[in-house]
Amino acid sequence: MADPRPSAADAHAQEEPRSESAVTVLVALVANGLIAAAKTVAALLTGSASMVAESAHSWADTGNEVFLFLATERAGRKPDESHPLGYGRDAYVWSMIAAFGLFAVGAAVSIMHGVQELLDPEPSGGFLVAYIVLAISFVLEGISFAQAFRQARGEAAEREKDLFSFVLQTSDPTVRAVFLEDAAALTGIGIAFLGILGHELTGSPVPDALGSILVGVLLGVVAIVLIQRNRRFLVGEEVDPVIRSAALTSLLERPAISAVTYLHLEYVGPARVFLVAAVDLEGNESERDVAVLLNQLERDIERNPRVVRAVLTLSAPEHAPLTP
Repeated sequence: MADPRPSAADAHAQEEPRSESAVTVLVALVANGLIAAAKTVAALLTGSASMVAESAHSWADTGNEVFLFLATERAGRKPDESHPLGYGRDAYVWSMIAAFGLFAVGAAVSIMHGVQELLDPEPSGGFLVAYIVLAISFVLEGISFAQAFRQARGEAAEREKDLFSFVLQTSDPTVRAVFLEDAAALTGIGIAFLGILGHELTGSPVPDALGSILVGVLLGVVAIVLIQRNRRFLVGEEVDPVIRSAALTSLLERPAISAVTYLHLEYVGPARVFLVAAVDLEGNESERDVAVLLNQLERDIERNPRVVRAVLTLSAPEHAPLTP
């Protein structure tokens, strides 16, 4: 019987995606913490509605990175008796909490402050301070986004997908959250700059207030996308056809399996799946030998670090074989 324990190479392959995701989150956490503090000081000095919106945005992002780091750490725990499929779905729970935080703190505060500024404008000034802080924020956000972009682009290339499709479809919620939040942050900085510039050039607080509202709408859209994607993974999402085809090919390449008539692959965490298959076996073994062989095949499949649990049953005679 094949040794069911993962090799050192398998263990490394299992840890590498999670480790890179943790680095991506930590880079974003440090960057957003520094940005949030700088924007808050600038908002107090200038009274700019757009800067208030941006500071709320950055504080929301900073809190979100804490939740995303928790998601990365908790999802990496090993399966046990109480959780035979592991703790991978914890990543989607904490990521959804982060998305709700982005919606409630970032979007709601930004929109409410923008509306308030339209109805009851406050005096503002010190525009140079705002421009300097926005420029520093753009650099720091760019560093964080570059890390998320590098990770997402590399994983997208491995799966032969375009970058945007991969970001939306990846089973790793931390990559998706940091990528979209940083992209929204860079866009938000541009909106805030235009709003403050419009305020300075026209003397009217309307462009600044509208900038705050637009930043809030942007954050709301991002939050809704993140909530929707996490919800789908929490309730159970089957893998995409490319991964399913690769898994079917891998099963059929095993000498003991002559055909596969049923295959179900469901995500139970970032890059982790639960596999159920009905198979035809070579030969005409006794019932006891078949049970032993199926168990051996299951343990052998589970040596793949991306398969949390594999369950194999015998195919019914009337079921047609699947093809990759």
